[in-house]
Amino acid sequence: MTLSDRIMVLKGDITLVDAEAIVNAANSSLLGGGGVDGAIHTAAGPGLLEECRNLNGCAVGEAKVTGGHNLKARYVIHTVGPVWRGGARDEHELLASCYRNSLKLAADMKIKSVAFPAISTGVYGFPADQASLIAVKELRRILRREKFPQMVYLLAFSEQQYNLYIKTLKEC
Repeated sequence: MTLSDRIMVLKGDITLVDAEAIVNAANSSLLGGGGVDGAIHTAAGPGLLEECRNLNGCAVGEAKVTGGHNLKARYVIHTVGPVWRGGARDEHELLASCYRNSLKLAADMKIKSVAFPAISTGVYGFPADQASLIAVKELRRILRREKFPQMVYLLAFSEQQYNLYIKTLKEC
């Protein structure tokens, strides 16, 4: 299996993906919110909220893991992306840290497959083209040296994001 075979772009709902782990673009409380975070908490059920209450939140760029509860995924890796403030407040590095720390957890736990949403590109306002580039570069850099995860899915909720991921993968 080559590096290119280990990253796949999918369009759809991350809560329905057949992956061992899904990544939640969470807020720092980890107690649910809107967008991807809200969808994951709703689909996972109340057990996820209970487990998250015991994690005492999460800093921007960091990642924590819980069980998947009512999801297809066995695990949820929660990471807190940066709010876009123009790019002068380490937003690029913080977003890269989200991918790095999420993949580190997956590798440490020997998780075979993980699905990522487009972290920080919704209400947090990170420009989608820059976020896609960061995601692809970080994933490729880490997957070159790590055996796990064996497969990474980039989940696009919209056709526009799907096309952007495809274009970024071809250009990087």
